Amino acid sequence: MPVVQESTTGEPADARGRMAELLELRDQVRRGPSDKATEAQHAKGKLTARERIELLLDEGSFHEVEPLRRHRAQGFGLEAKKPYTDGVITGWGTVHGRTVFVYAHDFRIFGGALGEAHAQKIHKIMDKAIAAGAPLVSLNDGAGARIQEGVTALAGYGGIFQRNTKASGVIPQISVMLGPCAGGAAYSPALTDFVFMVRETSQMFITGPDVVQAVTGEKISQNGLGGADVHSSVSGVAHFAYDDEQSCIEEVRYLLSMLPQNNREMPPATPADDPVARRCEALLDLVPADGNRPYDMHKVIEEIVDHGEYLEIHERWATNVIVALARIDGHVVGLIANQPQSLAGVLDINASEKAARFVQMCDAFNIPLITLLDVPGFLPGVDQEHGGIIRHGAKLLYAYCNATVPRISLILRKAYGGAYIVMDSQSIGADLTYAWPTNEIAVMGAEGAANVIFRRDINGAEDPDAMRAQKIKEYKSELMHPYYAAERGLVDDVIDPSETREVLAAALAMLRTKHADLPSRKHGNPPM
Repeated sequence: MPVVQESTTGEPADARGRMAELLELRDQVRRGPSDKATEAQHAKGKLTARERIELLLDEGSFHEVEPLRRHRAQGFGLEAKKPYTDGVITGWGTVHGRTVFVYAHDFRIFGGALGEAHAQKIHKIMDKAIAAGAPLVSLNDGAGARIQEGVTALAGYGGIFQRNTKASGVIPQISVMLGPCAGGAAYSPALTDFVFMVRETSQMFITGPDVVQAVTGEKISQNGLGGADVHSSVSGVAHFAYDDEQSCIEEVRYLLSMLPQNNREMPPATPADDPVARRCEALLDLVPADGNRPYDMHKVIEEIVDHGEYLEIHERWATNVIVALARIDGHVVGLIANQPQSLAGVLDINASEKAARFVQMCDAFNIPLITLLDVPGFLPGVDQEHGGIIRHGAKLLYAYCNATVPRISLILRKAYGGAYIVMDSQSIGADLTYAWPTNEIAVMGAEGAANVIFRRDINGAEDPDAMRAQKIKEYKSELMHPYYAAERGLVDDVIDPSETREVLAAALAMLRTKHADLPSRKHGNPPM
């Protein structure tokens, strides 16, 4: 190995010497602050920021930006501690060969806390992601604002929020929670498209357990207040929850394979090796004709989509509606479906919000929508009315009416009242509406309708029960037979359930070149 020539001042005298110095510096940056800090991170069951990036990106594809950045803050001992990267690693690489931008908090440095330099690095990589039109993934493991830097740290968060909003609907934004995220820092994940969390090691809350106890007297743990299970099943803040970082990050890669790079591109298609004309005979038996009998809508979805594979979003929150990404004939679709196994598939406040946000995401990123209806109506109750079911249900209605992507609805069984209209009926702009022979489209169920329309006849009959049964049968035969809506042009066709996959694939192929414009406006004013 050549000897490095040094000048009389002790500095390298030539380019080779400078390169040796740079390589040593790069190695120091890659190693991080110390082996002890790395061991402490691993002891918590957590990977380091660089290990996480290696899992996320294709091997050898990462290009780091500003690895030598250091803060300029003074006071409180900061001037004596100026580690490289300033606690956040930023750059870009590829996932399945497509460009993805990433930033990852390094908890080993200042606990991943955000200061001025730290924030500026994130701002820069966010700006580059928006300019390049590529997804942005944040690997979050930080202790919030760097208190020693005061208000400049808070301003740094403001810059992140502003960019999250600017990028919304332009590039996919994915937040992966791998550690604590408290206070104002939690608003950045809330502004992104998807939030992933890891059980036991990640938490999100505005005020921590100590503050909650001091103010309200309630005693609760960090995970009990803002852990992965809480946010994936109770609050709806998190879309996904996993037991370990490896499986979590692998699912992020899978999600990215279903999304376009930006709002100007279509989602990536794959070779269609599941025959489009594959008959789905099982569908003839999966859905009972009796509207009061439940079934699992997941099994219907598995029959329809390529290889039975789909990625369910918000799987454990508002389980009375299913939203998922899947492929049909190799092309990505967004599925919205009522789940009769949960609350009979009714729409309530949470289900309406869940479906509305998903419809908006799909529309933003050019993902066609397929809606599978089996909905008996909106959930009745004082808590629902006082909680604003009118306002929240209107969110779903607004999202569908505002969507310009291809929209196909399929009525499997019940489709009653306003819930039928809201779930992408033809009257609010569905491009194509199909129904199975088991469909029941009506203002309300036959029993309720008969009680209203024929109240006097029933009450005045010698045998009210027999009269009620007769009138229910009469109402069904007149207004709820499977072809009533089709005869009036409200359904495009009544199809054989076993041909559902073929029919949907043909409709999607026809609609692939659909072009629709909304009226010129700054933006709409959706119900909140």
